[in-house]
Amino acid sequence: MRKLKYILLFLCCAFFSVKAGLKHPLHVSTTEVSFNAKDKTLELSCKIFSDDFEAILAKLYKQKTDLSNPNMKSVMDALVKKYLLTHLQLKANGKAVAINYIGFEIDHEATNIYLEVEKVAALKSIEVNDSILYDMFDDQMSIIHVVKGNNRKSTKILYPEKKFTANF
Repeated sequence: MRKLKYILLFLCCAFFSVKAGLKHPLHVSTTEVSFNAKDKTLELSCKIFSDDFEAILAKLYKQKTDLSNPNMKSVMDALVKKYLLTHLQLKANGKAVAINYIGFEIDHEATNIYLEVEKVAALKSIEVNDSILYDMFDDQMSIIHVVKGNNRKSTKILYPEKKFTANF
């Protein structure tokens, strides 16, 4: 828990550095997976620094990127979906599941991406395979939270590690 507090402190410093016009010193993304027992779904959200995310999208897909431009929303949706579905995979109860892309929104200097997995009747274990921004930075850190009811499991994984497994 103490490490998580330090990570959150670093994230806050990084956000304020970006706001002040400085490049952020950390390359970090956050992924949260929440089990919705009522709807029998996994609700996913990812938070990525927008400048890093635009840079990797432009590099990989060889086209202009601007996540905040409303005129490019449909093109950006396609790129964000393609990237996330390639760099984030889940296994629920030992079986690979299909992730549905919902959309994204800009929140200050970060991009929030929303995804969902349908038809998950119960959740006993989950494996998250996260390689977001690994093809851009060799110091990338991924913070992963998995929530089932009042039970929350969190970790950080550092490049080149990609997997986190939580059992309930």
